Amino acid sequence: MLNQQPTNLDLMFQALADPTRRAMIDRLSRGPASVSELAKPFDMSLPAVVQHLAALENSGLVSSQKVGRVRTVQMQPEALSLAEQWLNDRRTMWVKRLDRLGDFLAETADEPQPKA
Repeated sequence: MLNQQPTNLDLMFQALADPTRRAMIDRLSRGPASVSELAKPFDMSLPAVVQHLAALENSGLVSSQKVGRVRTVQMQPEALSLAEQWLNDRRTMWVKRLDRLGDFLAETADEPQPKA
């Protein structure tokens, strides 16, 4: 199990775990941007920014295109549907479990309790 290859979902959550990459996604949610535009707010080297973008691109969250000397990055919002579906599945499971717990507690609240 430890030697499994990371799935798209694993890569996506790994990419989103970093606050710098989340900030880049926030910026890209407003529209495409060049790598230099994305690098401006961060106090890091351009190669470090490119590494962050590579992680985002490997996860499928962004894509890039080079025209001349400018690389433009854009978000791939449909990729987030994979994470959204995974989270919704977990939410549904827990809501059902909590509903069953609530039902159980309501049923047992009406039963007489043994005296100690």
